[in-house]
Amino acid sequence: MKTRVVVAASVAIACAFALTSCGSNDSTEAGAETLTVFAAASLQNTFTEIGEQFEAANPGVTVEFSFAGSSSLVTQLVEGAPADVFAAADTKTMGDVVDAGLAAGEPVDFAANVLTIVTEPGNPENITSLEDLTREGLSVVVCAPQVPCGAATERVEESSGATLTPVSEESSVTDVLGKVTSGQADAGLVYVTDAKDAGESVTAIPFPESAGAVNTYPIARLADTDNAELAAEFVDFVTGEQGRAILAEAGFGAP
Repeated sequence: MKTRVVVAASVAIACAFALTSCGSNDSTEAGAETLTVFAAASLQNTFTEIGEQFEAANPGVTVEFSFAGSSSLVTQLVEGAPADVFAAADTKTMGDVVDAGLAAGEPVDFAANVLTIVTEPGNPENITSLEDLTREGLSVVVCAPQVPCGAATERVEESSGATLTPVSEESSVTDVLGKVTSGQADAGLVYVTDAKDAGESVTAIPFPESAGAVNTYPIARLADTDNAELAAEFVDFVTGEQGRAILAEAGFGAP
């Protein structure tokens, strides 16, 4: 009996001081956190990299992303989809989130983007200007007007006087890019960052009128989050030196 008491006491002391097999796994699990970020489709590659760096700097944290057209993400948020951070591709879309009372504090602008023309590799239709996209028989795809890249397209048309007749209007800039890279369209209007990401699968044709339709990207912590501190840290990371370096490398401009 005395031996059993000594053994039990020894085990209790070992657990109290070592905290190895006696509850350490539970402690690790309790310290794990997941941050959910809703972000514009054009941010997919850069935010994936930013998320990886943020996780490395914050052991135990997992960043989960939902990428889609900004307006689609706003609809999901308004309908109650849970998220901690929202990054939009223009200030108007972020304004919808603020007006709905879903943002915590003032959004922060962190990047800027402009449109470019993309074609199949080698530019077989010899497109050299925005006006060329109005040529008869040319299949052109753009973003839908309610999507930030579509709103930018409309502003470009208004300022230049060019009237496009697209064969389709897509819900995200990545869908426009996909139509061109798959050969379903001769040309499309996408962000310069998407064209850069696509590499040799497209040919990019810059056009001067794009300067009149710069999209500014804002980010905000959402009000209905259980991870307010972590969400704020992610926003700071995106707008800080490391985040801006990744964005600049991808072709984003300063806000």
